[in-house]
Amino acid sequence: MQLRPLNERIAIKQIEPEEQKTDSGIVLPDTAKKEKPQQGEVIAVGNGCADSELEAVEVGDVVVFDKFAGTNVKVEGEEIIVLSLEDVLAVIE
Repeated sequence: MQLRPLNERIAIKQIEPEEQKTDSGIVLPDTAKKEKPQQGEVIAVGNGCADSELEAVEVGDVVVFDKFAGTNVKVEGEEIIVLSLEDVLAVIE
């Protein structure tokens, strides 16, 4: 099953951050409070993204998005976030 976003929406797969360390080099365990990652790889784009006046993103781009943006969906056991192109803050090059 594939996911195809509509209009000016994109689907991304979150990129998990590396293990967290303190400034002194102590590795924090998984049970420590972790923030939700705000980076993801674009896996699908809607048809409206190409026609948009906003700068378009392409499949494979790594983007930074707004912390509370999008809707989480499970597709074949994998968590995907569908969000509006306007919620993308930057493309990491």
